[in-house]
Amino acid sequence: MIDRPLFLTVTVLIVIGMVFSYSLSAYTVLLFNTTPWHFFIRQFVAGMVGIILMWLIARQDPDKIATPLGFFLLIVSMMIMVILPFLPETLAKEVGGAKRWLKLGPLSLAPVEFFKVGFVYFLAWSFSRRVLPKHMERRSKKDHYSLKEEFFIVLPYLIVFVAIMFIIAIFQNDLGQVIVLAMTLLFLMTFAGSSIRFFGMTLLAAIVVIAGFVVSSQHRIERVKGWWYMLQNAIAKLFPQWAAAVPKVNLAEEPYQVSNSLHAIHHGGLFGVGLGNGVLKLGFLSEVHTDFVLAGMAEEIGVIGVMAVVGLLMFVIFRLLKIAGRSENASYYLYCSGLAMIIGFSFLMNALGISGVIPLKGIAVPFLSYGGSQVLALSIGVGLALSMSKKAKLS
Repeated sequence: MIDRPLFLTVTVLIVIGMVFSYSLSAYTVLLFNTTPWHFFIRQFVAGMVGIILMWLIARQDPDKIATPLGFFLLIVSMMIMVILPFLPETLAKEVGGAKRWLKLGPLSLAPVEFFKVGFVYFLAWSFSRRVLPKHMERRSKKDHYSLKEEFFIVLPYLIVFVAIMFIIAIFQNDLGQVIVLAMTLLFLMTFAGSSIRFFGMTLLAAIVVIAGFVVSSQHRIERVKGWWYMLQNAIAKLFPQWAAAVPKVNLAEEPYQVSNSLHAIHHGGLFGVGLGNGVLKLGFLSEVHTDFVLAGMAEEIGVIGVMAVVGLLMFVIFRLLKIAGRSENASYYLYCSGLAMIIGFSFLMNALGISGVIPLKGIAVPFLSYGGSQVLALSIGVGLALSMSKKAKLS
């Protein structure tokens, strides 16, 4: 039987995203001279198509549909990401100095969103055939791999990931998505049987590589400096006795985005100022309906309202992990676990970024941020998990 609570919760989240795509875009529609319903209509269409796709995929036999669909998403989206930088402006939409969207008439698709779902399925499919059986066989003999042996087992995946990292981080200038995929890969390796010490060593190596990407880009360096500027001021206010010992960075301009995000959260208080009554969305916080949707929501429905929505997201992750834990098929177990990681890490990076805890990375909030690609891709991903739920003993 299909996991109906998961389907209904994702549907509710998509509908909430539709509502806030209208409420939070009040200034943006004036800025771009569009109709007040422009963003809502686009999000409504994407959301409805996503819900229908999710239900249709959920009704299929995962043994027949999972591999073709997973590899189709992986291969096609990767090919599009590779050719995007070389396409003309009429076919590739450029934002922030990088071409990340494929233009199909009035539609724009972000291939990286579909790639994430396909990549998770590829890892699950491959790990269940190559990595997990080896670890299970050695453990049955009470003999564990050394770090060197573990490294050579996952080396092909690390090589593939490095190639992917260059495509996304350099061609698309999107380090945030690389971090989400890297963390998902690390956790899936652990779920497939890798040791905790190997996890720690790989995590350390990943941090070094990501730091290299940061220092190689002036744009990323400025983001880190902006984040540290906010952090040093917060430390000075909270712990004035330590302020002198904190390394200082001076900026010509204060990072207004995070500052206004925190103002929006503070202004909303516990219960918010009311749906549609937010003030920070009126030009003070740009693109509030996309990357800063949680801040906009916090101002209008308050901390209590945001906590309720976050609770729905956590419930989605819980249901995916429940399907994973009760699946007898190893690839289904790994896929549902990986999809839960993608949703969890995306939310976590966005929430920590808009609150100033970590540098901003421009990661969308799953199902809630404006953007049809992430809604469609995750709907397909959850639909596949729902089809797998029919094979799991959920009780």
